[in-house]
Parts: sequence; structure tokens; C-alpha cells
Amino acid sequence: MSDQLVRAISKDGFVKATAVSTRYLTERARQIHKTLPVATAALGRVLAAASMMGNALKDEGSSLTLQVKGGGPLGSVLAVSDNEGNVRGTVENPAVDLPLRPDGKLDVGTAVGCDGTLTVIRDLNMKEPYVGSVGLLGGEIAEDLAAYFVESEQIPTACGLGVLVDRDQSVLVAGGYLVQLLPGAGEDVITKVEGSLMAAGTVTQLLRQKDDPEAMLRAALSDFELEILEKTPVEYRCYCSRDRMERALISLGPAELEQLLEDQGEAELTCRFCDNVQHFSREDLERMLADMRKK
Repeated sequence: MSDQLVRAISKDGFVKATAVSTRYLTERARQIHKTLPVATAALGRVLAAASMMGNALKDEGSSLTLQVKGGGPLGSVLAVSDNEGNVRGTVENPAVDLPLRPDGKLDVGTAVGCDGTLTVIRDLNMKEPYVGSVGLLGGEIAEDLAAYFVESEQIPTACGLGVLVDRDQSVLVAGGYLVQLLPGAGEDVITKVEGSLMAAGTVTQLLRQKDDPEAMLRAALSDFELEILEKTPVEYRCYCSRDRMERALISLGPAELEQLLEDQGEAELTCRFCDNVQHFSREDLERMLADMRKK
């Protein structure tokens, strides 16, 4: 089984929607970062949101970064998506553990915090990336993302995100949807969307019934006839490599690299997004320094 993203439009042309199931990529993130349940839920929500937004970019090589900094104990939660919806991410404090909310659910809002911002960076391979930011409403992420679309892009949006963690702390289901109104949609369409989403229930309820984004979308928008535009497999994908890590070391400059050689005699770099560790020996560092001095 693999995770999947689905894009659709209503037959009346007033509603476009995206849904994604991200159980496997969220579980991969959990294993890499060794997150406890509330961190798994927060990171999983941000990964699902970034996947749906990144897939909308389309231009080859473009990427989207979604960062949530709410001042809560989790610190910064970050996800990066390519233009297909493949994602990678990280959470600053993965070992945060909080009591459940009174309703028995993970307290993502308190873990993330609401004294901060949600920031979206779209890198479209132009001179400067597009950066949009909004203040957080509650730190639950879905409502914050809906507010971002309304404030920064003037697109009326409903967002649902969910991660259900099993008793052994593994990911049971994860995913989300984005439902957006297109030009010409009137109050009747808005009322219809709101009623349909409310009747459908939560993302995790829908995915527990059937772990399939198309089924979730059809259930969430049961009052609409949907035309499926695209189905795309998505995964946890990191683009790090030894070459990239070497370039990071070179970017320190000759003086700092020389200091590193003197102090440690070697270097070991770990990718912040995945479990890739690269060791650079004294000989490697000396070669880099020699190459830099030739230029």
C-alpha cells in the first residue's frame, strides 16, 4: 500500500477539492524523528497540508515549505513538499508529552501553541520565493491553514487534517482535505459545503471507515457530484545527498572549515529531515580546503 493524493472538482464548477491519505509517510516521519504521539499528530497534520499545497504548484522543481511556530513546547513544526506532493518534515522537540484533552484527544493546540505564525513559502524557481504568513488562531493547524488561504490568497477554504495514533504509538490513519470555492460560488454553495462537511465527520473518522482519499472526499462532499482530476502516489521523500552535505561544509568558508579541522579533525553531518548520516574524514576536509584555495 502507498499513500495517495486526489484532486477533484464539482460538476457545477464551483468547488475544487484535494484530499490525501498519509498514514505511511507520517509513520516514516515518526520512526525517523522518534516522535511521541502529540508530536506525531502535529507533524503529520503539517505534512498532509504541505503535500496538498505542494502538489498544486505543478512547475517542475518548485517546492513549498509550511512552517508553524506557535510558541508551544513542540517548537517549530516544518514540512517541505515537492511539486508532486512528496514531503519531508521535522519537529523541533519530538519528545514532548502532554496529557490528553478532556475529550480524550491529543492536545495538538497546546503542544503547538497559538502565540505565533503559520508561514508558507512557495519557491517557484524565480528570483525570490513567495512568502505569506498569518497569525495562528488556535494551533490546531487546520483552522489556521483555512485562515491563511482567506487572508493571504482571498480563497474561501475549508480544511480538515487528522492523525490517529495507535496504542503502540504507530500511526493508524493520517491525512486531510482542502475544499475551496471557485469564482461564482454563491451563499447557497457555501451553505451546501458547510452542511456536507459537518455531516461527514472528522478526517480520522472518514479514513478509519476507508483509508482512501477519494472515498474521504466523496463522503466529505456528499452533496456534490465530483469529477476526479488526478490521482498521485505520495511518499516521505528527502533529497539530501553526500554532495549536498559537502556543499554545506564548503559554504562555511575556508576559515571555519580550517577551525573545524583543527578542533575535531573530521565532521559528521546528519540530515534534519531523514536518518542519513555522512562522515567526512580529515582527508575529505583537507581536500575541500585545498580546492577552495585553488579558486
